[in-house]
Amino acid sequence: MSCRARSTSLRLVGAALWIAAGLASAAPPSGGAGAKAYAAVDPFIGTGGEGHTFPGATVPFGMVQLSPDTQIKSRKEGYGWAAGYRYDDHTIVGFSHTHFSGTGHSDLGDVLVMPIAGEVKLERGDITKPGSGYTSRFDHKDEIAQPGYYAVTLRDYGIRAELTASPRVGVHRYRFPKGKPAHVLVDLRTSMYDYPGKVQWSRLRLRPDGTLTGFRETRGWAPGRQLYFAMRFSRPVSGHQFHDTEQDVVYKGFPPPGEKDPRQRAQIEGRQLVGALDFDGAAGESMIVKVAISPVSEEGAIANLDAEVPGFDFDAVRNDAKAQWTQALGALDLDAPEPMRRSVYTALYHTLMGPTLFMDADGRYRGPDNAVHQAKGFTHYSTFSLWDTYRALHPLLTIVQPEQRTNDFVNSLLASRRESPYGVLPVWSFHGLETWCMIGYHAVPVIADAYMKGIRGYDANEALDAMVASASYGPYDGIAQYMQLGYVPIDEEGEAASKTLEYAFDDWAISRMAGAMGREDVAAQFGKRAANWRHAFDKDTGFMRARKRDGSFREPFDPSASGYGSDYTEGNAWQYSWYVPQDVAGLAAAHGGEDQLLARLDAVFDAKVDPKIFEHMEDITGLIGWYAHGNEPSHHVAYLYAYAGQPWRTQDRLGHIMKTQYAPRPDGLAGNDDLGQMSAWYVFTALGFYPVAPSSNEYIIGRPFMPRATLNLPNGKRFTVIAEGLDDAHHFIGSATLNGKPLDRAYLRHEDVMAGGELRFTMQAEPNKAWGAAPEQRPYSMSTR
Repeated sequence: MSCRARSTSLRLVGAALWIAAGLASAAPPSGGAGAKAYAAVDPFIGTGGEGHTFPGATVPFGMVQLSPDTQIKSRKEGYGWAAGYRYDDHTIVGFSHTHFSGTGHSDLGDVLVMPIAGEVKLERGDITKPGSGYTSRFDHKDEIAQPGYYAVTLRDYGIRAELTASPRVGVHRYRFPKGKPAHVLVDLRTSMYDYPGKVQWSRLRLRPDGTLTGFRETRGWAPGRQLYFAMRFSRPVSGHQFHDTEQDVVYKGFPPPGEKDPRQRAQIEGRQLVGALDFDGAAGESMIVKVAISPVSEEGAIANLDAEVPGFDFDAVRNDAKAQWTQALGALDLDAPEPMRRSVYTALYHTLMGPTLFMDADGRYRGPDNAVHQAKGFTHYSTFSLWDTYRALHPLLTIVQPEQRTNDFVNSLLASRRESPYGVLPVWSFHGLETWCMIGYHAVPVIADAYMKGIRGYDANEALDAMVASASYGPYDGIAQYMQLGYVPIDEEGEAASKTLEYAFDDWAISRMAGAMGREDVAAQFGKRAANWRHAFDKDTGFMRARKRDGSFREPFDPSASGYGSDYTEGNAWQYSWYVPQDVAGLAAAHGGEDQLLARLDAVFDAKVDPKIFEHMEDITGLIGWYAHGNEPSHHVAYLYAYAGQPWRTQDRLGHIMKTQYAPRPDGLAGNDDLGQMSAWYVFTALGFYPVAPSSNEYIIGRPFMPRATLNLPNGKRFTVIAEGLDDAHHFIGSATLNGKPLDRAYLRHEDVMAGGELRFTMQAEPNKAWGAAPEQRPYSMSTR
């Protein structure tokens, strides 16, 4: 997608509150699996190339993502720095407390903090001219990144900086050099997706007890976003200066008592605020800085700070974060070569970063109406990159996380719908606010997939009504025309072919859930709409195309053409013509039969395509022929051979994708990780199965990529996948058994996995073309069952 402690007992009580909550909702204990997994994770994977991940400190699904920012780019240049950090940079601007993981759009980077030894400069300066600003050079050999921990040496200052986090608090430890005065700079001007006027208003306030609080409101990807913070220091503040660099005019009025320099006043408000705090006696010593954030208020941030990190024991917070990650990563126990272990465990790590917690310790949060609400009976989350994550990320979390996590996600989506000025479910939301980025109403398959899997800790009727309301909201992206015509007309709405196809899939998900609930009228209505993909199919060309209101296809037609606002969303006809995951058998019939479908699939993968054709489309990457693994519309395509009776072809294609599109290095992701979707694809595929159609309760069997992998399920059971004889020469499935009984079908059911047991494959050098080939052995399609 492109769019040390004051009171040990107090510290232990505060830490216990959040770690107990985190561990209670994590996977069951798994012996040494979690420790092995933790040691294998490399957070630098994805921080180069197109991955857009960050290496900093966070906890699973945490509200704080504390990470270094290496450059602050303008809105137009910001794509490559969407996570604030790029591995090929050598300068650190500072450490900010909110980041996206893997997105193709940028924002956040809130509350940037930079330790300084010596002279304080207020501007970033020119990174090509060391010493021109407050930034500092660094070297990768001085960096450490582990789940929940990051460290680096700021070479221009000689400061060793370490970072860790709790859910709502970022904790810094700085060791300052001897002989230079120590300062901490707090910059509220900087942000990802930066442009003049983005900061609408902000405040810095130094309270009598030495707590620094503040807030800012920004107009970025999500307009009107408010975030508050509270910051405390393990050493007393000996002096400070606050500046508004937009118009840094010295105040001429009457100063408060004892104030000689207006820049030393206790509070400042404005649009371009930066503060410098002095710490006498810190030179040559370590100092802790802890920063809590809140969506509600400065008082909320203070309460979060007191609840989670009341003391200054950095190592205790780091160990608590490690315990959370060890527990969560213990969901997988792998027997695999080291490079694959590193890749798989890092991928799993990236899938546990979002959606993100978005509520204070007292349950208050800010909704899409920008009002403050109280979460009752659930934990509120935001950062829903739904166009990406409904495909594999959310299905994976139903396996590796307890049901409560998914229930909380669903309840958060429903709360957002109740609070939305538009009365619809989120499309792409973060920090409670809607961005209207991407297409479809993909909260629908997330909810339906949960319901169909028996995860039902929410009001199902409210959920279904919310799904129907979202699918019926006429002003959104051509839905009015879609309901009238059965398709979105291209002469009235851009990207019409993609929208028609994605709406039809979401409609099918509504039909599935409604049918399971006994709401037959809704099931029938949306079952009919689920077939609307047929309106986009052009039998003469064999491609999905955009129609005009008069029913004709738009001409001229070039299946290789792509562009923002064209017939397709971040893709072309070669990539989007496979988007009928709910009815692949129906798609084969439309092509004239399975042989024709198979030939078209081969044409996609075997085409000779010059990557320059997509130079204008930053999202279309990871090409294998026309197949573009770097973006989501292609993610299910290699699995479609199984629907036409040739799962051995899927096995072959997957080997090439896994080999060429992922690697355990900074540039090891072929495209944006998109809040964990790219990583979820890798985890599923490495295990040997994938959810082509979430809400079907089926996982299509690809092939295993590891000799043994065990899922330590949240219900206390274990599901183990064994691949006998697996090596580079023996990568085809010869036969399979499930719990000792022959398995001939090319799919697993969700209940097969969650019941625990053993899936055993015997691998061979040549394909077994009979395995999974019979019609009754094929996965679900709407038109056949």
